Parts: sequence; structure tokens; C-alpha cells
Amino acid sequence: MTSTSGSDGNGELRGAGRSDAERSDAERYDAEPFLPGRGGLPAHRRAAADCHGCPLYEEATGTVFGSGTSAARLMLVGEEPGDQEDRQGEPFVGPAGHLLRRALREVGLDEEPAYLTNAVKHFKFTRFEHGRRRIHKPPSLREMTACRPWLDAELRLVRPEMVVALGAIAVRSLLGPTFRVTKDRGSTVPLPPPPGTERKDAEQARVLITLHPSAVLRSDDREAAYAGFLADLRVAADALH
Repeated sequence: MTSTSGSDGNGELRGAGRSDAERSDAERYDAEPFLPGRGGLPAHRRAAADCHGCPLYEEATGTVFGSGTSAARLMLVGEEPGDQEDRQGEPFVGPAGHLLRRALREVGLDEEPAYLTNAVKHFKFTRFEHGRRRIHKPPSLREMTACRPWLDAELRLVRPEMVVALGAIAVRSLLGPTFRVTKDRGSTVPLPPPPGTERKDAEQARVLITLHPSAVLRSDDREAAYAGFLADLRVAADALH
């Protein structure tokens, strides 16, 4: 299979003509060559559809890029697409996404233009019941790092005021290994500027740390977990309002 790569500034495809087998192991874990050299969110979404920046694309139905407006003040970053997201090609359309939207309504963020995305753009899973069920597997650090250029591009193009990091993988991707959901949830910290962004622009944005809505669904005490999730989101709502 011939790899299609992102464009350089002259419109040429970077890395075109080389098969996946011909690419080095390091290149197989880097989405950067697949990013377009220019353009906004639509151009990046089209380019992401052909991303082979890590081996996760081989089993996933397709790339699940972010959804929303580039004018959004609020960005919500999850961990990776789930089964329904992979099938529909949109982020947060499964049970966790429904719970997230309910929570946003309850804290008054449903009318705030938002951009929804994930730290990793392909679904990683294990098959059960003779392949009939696909169960989520967390991405590795290598896969997270490979996909980071897409998230950096989304941050640069949207320039949100508030970023909600949903779950440990989102927190680590955005802030590094120092922060933990268990000890830092409900707090906000400055968003480190992505490459190509002036620090003065990035200083306007902050990251709210909270758990992923799927953790609420898995909780033994779902009512208490949901109440805590709402309390975290109210911090973002108060900051934006």
C-alpha cells in the first residue's frame, strides 16, 4: 500500500511514493509528515483521513478528527475514539459523549460554542466474542506522541480560552507526566504553547483537569462520580462566563 502524506508549503506531498514497509520505525510513529502545509480545520480534517502516522490506522475504520468551530472558546479533549466514534467518524457520539453533553447542559456550557476532539485520532481495541465486540485499549505513549501534531494543529487553529482535559491520556498529552487526574482534578493550569504559537497567545488559555465521562459510567457510585464531574466542569463554566 502506498502511503499518502501531508503537503509541504508548495503543495507537494511529503513522503509520497514510499510504502509503509519502506519507512523507518521512527517514521511509522510520527503524524507530522501527514499534516498539510497550510489551510484551516477543513484542510487538516481531509489530510487526517489519510494519516498513517502510527499503526493504529491499520485496524480502525478511519480517522476521527475533531468536530466544531474554529471560533470556539471551549475545547474538550478526550483520550481516543470509542467503538461508536470509530464507526460514525465523529468524536463523543457514544454513551460517554451523551453523558458529557448532559453535563455541559447542566453547568450552562451547552450554548458555548465548543470544539471536541481526542488526543489520539484512531480507535485502539481488542476483539472479543469471536470478533463481534471491540473493547477499548488505551493508547501507548508512543502512539500518543505520534498523534500529538494533530492536536497541536487543532490548538493552534482554534486558539480556545479554556481546554478541558478529559481523562489521564488527555492530561498527559496536553500537560506531560507531572499532572494526575486523581490529585489535580478540578484545577486549571496554563496551556503550554504548541509549536508555532506565540506564548502571549497561549497564555490566554488554561487547561481544566477532570476525569473522562466514561469513568463516570464505570463508577460503582455513578451518582457521586457524576456530581464530582459537574463540579469540575463548573470551574470551566465560571471561568468562561
